[in-house]
Amino acid sequence: MNYRPPRSLRTIVIAVIAIGLVILAVSGYLTPLAQLVLSPVVSAQTWLSERYMAVQSILSTPRDVAELSQRNVALEAEVSSLESQIIELQQQLTEYQILSSLLDFARAYPEYEYVGASVIGRDPSPFLQYVIINRGSDDGLRRGMPVVTQQGLVGRISRVTAAAANVQLITDPATSINVRLQPSSERAVLLGSITGDLSLDFIPQQANVNPGDLVLTSGFGGNYPPNILIGQVTSVRSQDFDLFQSGSVQPVVDFEQLEIVLVISNFQPVDVEPLLPANQP
Repeated sequence: MNYRPPRSLRTIVIAVIAIGLVILAVSGYLTPLAQLVLSPVVSAQTWLSERYMAVQSILSTPRDVAELSQRNVALEAEVSSLESQIIELQQQLTEYQILSSLLDFARAYPEYEYVGASVIGRDPSPFLQYVIINRGSDDGLRRGMPVVTQQGLVGRISRVTAAAANVQLITDPATSINVRLQPSSERAVLLGSITGDLSLDFIPQQANVNPGDLVLTSGFGGNYPPNILIGQVTSVRSQDFDLFQSGSVQPVVDFEQLEIVLVISNFQPVDVEPLLPANQP
């Protein structure tokens, strides 16, 4: 016959064991055993956690990439918009500076009347130096009217339609302008060329002309009003057996950057060529 201890005795034994285990645990005697028992559990949990994070990362990557791509597109559009605004503001600032300088030029020559115009094209021929402006006979422009910028002389109108006009630049090979040199006040003739370079001819042999001297329109010949700046002398060539000196000129106008010009609309050119002897400039 099996003997079973009383329930109260079993309870007391279990309680004593439990208390003993608690005392051992508090005292640290069970720590190595706990580590031994829990180590596989912790390792398994860590492995499962790593696998779970890896799977979650794989599953969430497409969504993150899509969000980053959309964000990148939005940022690129914003950058493009800002760059366009910057370019527009720079253009407006440049136009303002040009107009301000043109106004200063007009104030310096109050005896003239002006029509503002924008350069809208260039002659495609490499042998001709012409630009096209967006003003014509409807705006009161006529052939022969001088064209200037805030820096100085550009040329004169050669052909006119109702809404546009051709401007022959002073660099054109057919250009011949009577000029005055400062400070010597000597007269000469400014010539254009196929290459667009400017040269001086018919400088009196005894004239004291040096690099750096200013070149201005003289008003002689009736094609241009006097005292409009053209450029500076860069070199002078003189031979004892020549009747005249010659030289080179650096224009003050940058003809590659022409944007806005002024047409002197109340200047009436005078054709004096029929009154001049043959071969005289």
